[in-house]
Amino acid sequence: MAEKPEPVKVLYCPICSLPAEYCEFGPDFEKCKPWLIINAPELYPDLLKEANEKEAERISEQLQFAGISSSGADGAVSSVQSGETSSSKQEEVKRLPGGKIKKKARQEVVIEKVVRNKRKSITIIKGMELFGIKLSDASKKLGKKFATGASVVKGPTEKEQIDVQGDIAYDIVDFITETWPDVPETAIYFIEDGRKVPAA
Repeated sequence: MAEKPEPVKVLYCPICSLPAEYCEFGPDFEKCKPWLIINAPELYPDLLKEANEKEAERISEQLQFAGISSSGADGAVSSVQSGETSSSKQEEVKRLPGGKIKKKARQEVVIEKVVRNKRKSITIIKGMELFGIKLSDASKKLGKKFATGASVVKGPTEKEQIDVQGDIAYDIVDFITETWPDVPETAIYFIEDGRKVPAA
């Protein structure tokens, strides 16, 4: 009688939830690499070689830097210099492809009124998430306060915004400042005729 075949044990990646053999085709291969190097080095020998080369480069840089800074009399000088290089590496990580530096978004709430179908208007609120406000909670509170429909949608720039039915642009400023004291009135702007106008 023939032996029963044993079930195949499949190693799944906890990051992309694909089998380890298919991680390279998943959406987060860069995030999967450290896990693959530790748990499945036989599947991706190139990753292991790449990791070893990076480690060797890092060690050689540290040795080279230590050789340059050890000529100084104080040990404190070398520690200050090593701190500078680590911070410069962190700054490089924040750069976008092409060498552009990502700017930090200004904390401001922008309110815009859009007219649809000649008579229906929608008030769009952008930037509430920059103050640490959950947009889903904010849309519920706005919908209850103004007795209208309010929802969180993705805008044209792929950022989430709150759409509230009706023209409530000028009533909303007091409600926002009372409900969320973290949002100062000086940080609220209206868009009128294509220009940004402060609400205060």
